[in-house]
Amino acid sequence: MTVRPVSHPVITHKINMLRDAGTRPKDFRQIVTEVTSLLTYEATRDLELEKTTIDGWQGRKMEVEMFLEEDPSIVPVFRAGIGMQEGFLSIIPSAKISYIGYYRDEDTLEPQLYYAKLAENVHLRRNYVLDPMLATGGTTSAVCSMLKKAGVKSIKVLCILAAPEGLARMKADHPDVEIIPAVVDDHLNEKGYIMPGLGDAGDRLFGTK
Repeated sequence: MTVRPVSHPVITHKINMLRDAGTRPKDFRQIVTEVTSLLTYEATRDLELEKTTIDGWQGRKMEVEMFLEEDPSIVPVFRAGIGMQEGFLSIIPSAKISYIGYYRDEDTLEPQLYYAKLAENVHLRRNYVLDPMLATGGTTSAVCSMLKKAGVKSIKVLCILAAPEGLARMKADHPDVEIIPAVVDDHLNEKGYIMPGLGDAGDRLFGTK
């Protein structure tokens, strides 16, 4: 399994703004959007360009290279993944959207499915799972399993923070899936939260408890 943390001083600065307990939901959402845009640049580095012909501004035909394959699908994992949606779409606005919703059982820490609606022809598209926190890895693994059952061959996971435990779970369950975190944190606490972390991403995004 490939894990590709995005090392950049701008990302480090923005992640530490997210860690600040005083950052308001409005600002938290904006920063998550900005970080996701930066992750999207890295995640789409391997997109293949194909030769095509366009009408240039001088009225002449030009041979250029453009992205011509099926539009990708993003998979914002409810609910916190919604906060990353606009960041990706700001880079590739034509992306289709697949929604998958899980909640984490607070006793077992295992994911429980409550909603799924996949994009048309999802199996023909590159799929980018958007989930701010790769903690235990249970939800991310379940999402990837669902996508594979739908015939998806290309999956990458974009996350704001990842924990070693979650990365180990993904390596065991989905060694073919590439993980692109902004930062890999130290460990999980007894409640399954990433440490030092930034708290519950969903609550921080939407101002809930």
